[in-house]
Amino acid sequence: MFKYCIYSSISILSLLITVSSFASSCHNPSLTWLEQMRASRQSTVLLQNDSSFVPVIDLDKKRFASVNIGSENATMFDSIANKYTTVDRFSAEAYSSQPNLNSLSADLKLYNAVIVQVSQQAIYRESTLRFLQDMERSKQLIVVLYSTASTLAHLDSLKSPVIWSASDSPSSASFTAQLIFGGTAASSKLPATVSPKFKAGDGFHTATIRLSYTVPEELGINSGDLERPIDNIVRSAIAQRVTPGAVVMVVKDGRVIFDKAYGSHTYEKKRETRVNDIFDLASVSKIAATTIASMRLYEQNKLSLDSAMGYYLPLARETNKKSIPVRDLMLHQAGLVSYIPFHNSLKPGEFSRDSSDVFPIKVADNYYIKRDYYNDVMLPKMLNSGLRTPGKYVYSDLSMYFMKEIIERQASEPMDQYVQNEFYKPLGMKYAGFAPRLRFDKSEIVPTEKDTYFRKTLIEGYVHDQGAALAGGVAGHAGLFSSANDLAILFQMMLNGGIYGGKQYFQPSTIDMFTSRQSNVSRRGLGFDRWDPDPVNRYPSELASPQTYGHTGFTGTCVWVDPKSKLIYIFLSNRLYEQPANKLSSLRVRPKIQDAIYQAINKAVL
Repeated sequence: MFKYCIYSSISILSLLITVSSFASSCHNPSLTWLEQMRASRQSTVLLQNDSSFVPVIDLDKKRFASVNIGSENATMFDSIANKYTTVDRFSAEAYSSQPNLNSLSADLKLYNAVIVQVSQQAIYRESTLRFLQDMERSKQLIVVLYSTASTLAHLDSLKSPVIWSASDSPSSASFTAQLIFGGTAASSKLPATVSPKFKAGDGFHTATIRLSYTVPEELGINSGDLERPIDNIVRSAIAQRVTPGAVVMVVKDGRVIFDKAYGSHTYEKKRETRVNDIFDLASVSKIAATTIASMRLYEQNKLSLDSAMGYYLPLARETNKKSIPVRDLMLHQAGLVSYIPFHNSLKPGEFSRDSSDVFPIKVADNYYIKRDYYNDVMLPKMLNSGLRTPGKYVYSDLSMYFMKEIIERQASEPMDQYVQNEFYKPLGMKYAGFAPRLRFDKSEIVPTEKDTYFRKTLIEGYVHDQGAALAGGVAGHAGLFSSANDLAILFQMMLNGGIYGGKQYFQPSTIDMFTSRQSNVSRRGLGFDRWDPDPVNRYPSELASPQTYGHTGFTGTCVWVDPKSKLIYIFLSNRLYEQPANKLSSLRVRPKIQDAIYQAINKAVL
């Protein structure tokens, strides 16, 4: 049996608690942490990186294991590493009864990339060197050595990349983990010659290619100016039972400077909310799945915005939808009805509390519907629905139902698989995807609602939106689940002009076109919601710039990207849990947090 465990991601605030434990005399743990990270940068050297394996590029082609041989801060390292991709943790201590580490080597057979953290004491053991040599023969190996420089001589026989750090501390563990995955850059040189192989002045330079995890002070922002108002707003919302819990993330200049979880999964408070919990994104699915898939097909010349629905969908050719341009679907001005309550028209013979060959589609725990219900009932009803006057803005879920159909026809692949393969996996997004209960335990997924009117059960890991649920959990307008960190990765790629992790996902011109205002009758971009020029609406917040784009979700979520400030703001909650849906909006919880972020940034600038 494998002897490892996978650590949950921890927030920078958790890192500061660790810092405070050994620097309690400092009045500002954020500044202490920043100083220690800068010291770690100066005393960490990347060696033997001739193959340019560091920073790692092809995350989707690697299965990572992290092996700890003696480091006191491996938990910190593994937590940070797991923000970039899945990294399974092994400890040599679990194999202490077998000092030759052969069993550990055997348990690593299915991994093709192995990171080994080695302490100064462990590097002197013959078994350690034999293990490293064994790994190098069959794996892509990275050695992280926390020691005095002289001990590097023990690694003369290796050819793999070596990251040497002069100290074994929480900050060095965080820095080296970020260095491996491109969250920070290597720039230091070896201070002295220690062997014929490791000489003074040796050291490779690398670039930052992914998100970094730091404190606001690195950008001149006071942590208190950011944390205090956000804490007050979210805790007040929880106290008023607006939502039982939430996660707030702030990314500025490619750096995650705020990442905090609040409250609990439910009002019963049986499970605290964690920063890497998975939430139902609701309509954020429109931009984080359907729109980015459309953008990819557009760049591949497989999707024309000016072609009609009937050109792509044969079933639409005999309906009043045949001439609707794709552009109008994405701008919500195709004249479609806004919503069809499919769940209200379910007949007794169309659903069951037990699964069977007749009822294989799971809509929630103990709720199943007939096979092909979507194709036989839902899609025909949408195609044959009435049309209003085209050219007017009417927000419609039907437009994204249709876009999913177009995407799947042009991609020749189910949309959920398409976005996983094209974006989520190569970007290192661990949790994002449809139908999360197929991949994760429900304890990792925040419950959405106590459904008393449709499925009559607690909705845990099944999409809240009734239509998306009846469509099998995968729809163009809803169904995507994600953590905050995964969304930060995706939209940092957008902010970077389509580049992330050393790969180009979009051309900058494509991003500019889809996210800019494209309509004379609404504020919207193509798929994206945008800043509202009407000052009365104060949307998405009073201080957001006119360049801001993103989307909100009915379950209590939002993602807003402001290219002017190089800012990403993410708010995830489950506001529908025992609460009317409009309370989060009427109290302006999301806009208030967004403005508090701008105020903290502006205060730093002044």
